[in-house]
Amino acid sequence: MPELPEVEALKDFLTEHLVGHEIVRVLPVAINVLKTYDPPLSALEGHRVAAVHRYGKFLDLATDGGPHLVTHLARAGWLHWKDRLPDGPPRPGKGPLALRVALETGEGFDLTEAGTQKRLAVYVVQDPQQVPGVARLGPDPLADDFDEQRLAALLAPERRRLKGALRDQSLIAGVGNAYSDEILHAAKMSPFKLASSLTAEETTRLHTALRTTLTEAVERSRGVAAGRLKAEKKSGLRVHGRTGEPCPVCGDTIREVSFSDSSLQYCPTCQTGGRPLADRRLSRLLK
Repeated sequence: MPELPEVEALKDFLTEHLVGHEIVRVLPVAINVLKTYDPPLSALEGHRVAAVHRYGKFLDLATDGGPHLVTHLARAGWLHWKDRLPDGPPRPGKGPLALRVALETGEGFDLTEAGTQKRLAVYVVQDPQQVPGVARLGPDPLADDFDEQRLAALLAPERRRLKGALRDQSLIAGVGNAYSDEILHAAKMSPFKLASSLTAEETTRLHTALRTTLTEAVERSRGVAAGRLKAEKKSGLRVHGRTGEPCPVCGDTIREVSFSDSSLQYCPTCQTGGRPLADRRLSRLLK
């Protein structure tokens, strides 16, 4: 799933390639991705892109005098830039193509979604705050005012595990499954640690890991072409998706805890005092 660093990089890429250009055609291919109907998609046509914004994991294309095109790429969605779009309208079918946006230059982009769980979402709104997911977002962790005190205030009432708290978009915007693993590894904290139990020193450590991990990921992604951002993300991950590999910090074997629809990775030596965390799904299989 694209998270804050990748969406930030897409925002920068689209700012360079879209701003000042006119949208001449918006072609829906998978109608289920469209979550709003008024204004219609056609209301974007004839307007120039004025700015591109990011809200958490949402991308916002603001037009000059027209509506906003807001997109959430979900787990398997992606944006593919085309220096020259194919001639003729795309054919609806079982392929991954969901939406095409064409500019007056002949350039444009496709939104695609792989897999069977279709969660890619597109909204056409007068104000991004009309998108429910945007309206409920918590603060952006890279904002200037996101300091240790703000993080402490957010976590103090949270009677749940740190992993879940970091992934909650209404608490902190933009962090998903992969970067929550990376942040907790950098902070040397168990993903199962109670969020409200952090000491002042631990809050400082988590805040530093949160800001540093995301900032470094944004810097790695900056200037990378849209089509290569997924590979760039994977190459920069230290523990997420690396079950069975040696920890790059201490050399211990990276372990995994599986859930019904996701998994987390961690280093026992760095994060849990050398103790493996219970994997309930694996325990059930061994019974």
